[in-house]
Amino acid sequence: MPQSTTMQPILETKNLTKIYNLGQANEFEALHSINFTARAGEFLCVMGPSGSGKTTFINNISTIDLPTKGRVYIDGVEIHTMSANEIGRFRSRTLGFVFQEFNLLNTHTIYENIAMPLALGKTGKRETKERVEKMVEQMGIQEVLNKYPGECSGGQRQRGAICRALIMNPKIIIADEPTGNLDRRSAGEFLELVGRLNREQEVTVIMVTHDPLIASYSSRLVYIKDGIIEQTMEKGQMSQKEYFWKITEINASQSDAVFAQDL
Repeated sequence: MPQSTTMQPILETKNLTKIYNLGQANEFEALHSINFTARAGEFLCVMGPSGSGKTTFINNISTIDLPTKGRVYIDGVEIHTMSANEIGRFRSRTLGFVFQEFNLLNTHTIYENIAMPLALGKTGKRETKERVEKMVEQMGIQEVLNKYPGECSGGQRQRGAICRALIMNPKIIIADEPTGNLDRRSAGEFLELVGRLNREQEVTVIMVTHDPLIASYSSRLVYIKDGIIEQTMEKGQMSQKEYFWKITEINASQSDAVFAQDL
């Protein structure tokens, strides 16, 4: 699906600041007054060197953590105005999370892991069964529903994690290095699946990665360095190959700059 600058914002930050150990001698400002907008239906990748603030940024825009200063708006709602319980309910309805470690419960079957958000939302057993079966059919893991995560391949566990993330029909997928534990083939399958959801269902995707090839599947790149957004780039009319090489150039130039500062 072509991305357009006319798309409505689905996530915004205003002067987003995160300070660890506030008021202590070892106080550290990890994010510095970031203003950021993600458009509905966008596939956005976040890159940056280790320690740049990528994961802190993702955590603070997705309700996993709360900023020290500034505001975060998701689907028009300001997160700061909600209680912890309200944030939990809002998160389950609006956001789907996919992590590098999958975060599946090893004591539960793949079916039980996928169905868990529905169970917490008190969805009936029949509807839960129907929704889980439809989701796993789309992801092609019907054969592992009754297996435990330890009995499945990395790709199957990742698909299970994706099903769990999508079972509540979220508007936004938040993915933090989701392909880090996958081989190249499984990573490619994951990207095709997420790309299809983005194109066909207009699910917004915000994904952290260190890999320019992974980032080349996105429609926009956000490069974070030293707690600020250093650079952004739209794919626009570029081919994926052209976009990949542009991302590689940005990544290399920024890495060289970091190296030069350390000399």
